[in-house]
Amino acid sequence: MSGVRGLIKLEVIRALRNRKFLFFSVIYPSALFLLIAGSADSTTKVDDTGLTLPTFFMVSMASFGALTAVLMGNSEQIAKERASGWVRQLRLTTLPGRGYVFAKTASAAVISLPSIVVVFVVAAAVKDVRLDAWQWLALTGAIWAGSLVFAALGVAIGYMASGDAVRPITMIVYFGLSMLGGLWMPTTTFPDWLQDIAKWLPTHAYAALGQAIEQSRAPHATDLAILAISFVLFAGGAAWLYRKDTLKA
Repeated sequence: MSGVRGLIKLEVIRALRNRKFLFFSVIYPSALFLLIAGSADSTTKVDDTGLTLPTFFMVSMASFGALTAVLMGNSEQIAKERASGWVRQLRLTTLPGRGYVFAKTASAAVISLPSIVVVFVVAAAVKDVRLDAWQWLALTGAIWAGSLVFAALGVAIGYMASGDAVRPITMIVYFGLSMLGGLWMPTTTFPDWLQDIAKWLPTHAYAALGQAIEQSRAPHATDLAILAISFVLFAGGAAWLYRKDTLKA
């Protein structure tokens, strides 16, 4: 357990020292929120949600920021560590394989927290978004916990692809999940056939958690099930790919 805690601490410190990573995971989502919602008034509401545009996009961009931190950071970093031999060196220590996967997932989730908080602060300060105290706390917890799903996906991609292939694969998954899941625009603006696809994506369910809290209602069971199943699939895939990589080493 001490080895896992040490690796988590190392991963967090390394990420906080990476200025490029901090820009894209913390500053970029807030800037995108201002670009999308900056000119929106506080009365226009998104169809079928009852939420104003700034309130709706605050959750979307906080979710997008957490997604950026855990998915982009994990996949490319793991691929680099495999290529450099760092993962092979860790296998010579007492750190178990499941400990490495857990440390990567947990450290990515810790790093996602600032991206969520910064978006909330910008939305409250610039667009005057106001919620009850319990809603702010619940939103932070739900979006942070939900990011574990995509942290596991990042680990899986990091073991699935290597070298020059990991970046394009990650970008396709990253932008595909973000756009089709409704993080950049409401899915109600999509054609009907695309809406039918979007509602089954984990990013759509992820944003729906925050929207439910803003609407002061319980999340839909379908959204919770999609996130739970996605986490099991991604985490299971990451564990299987890790074992497969170990056998090849």
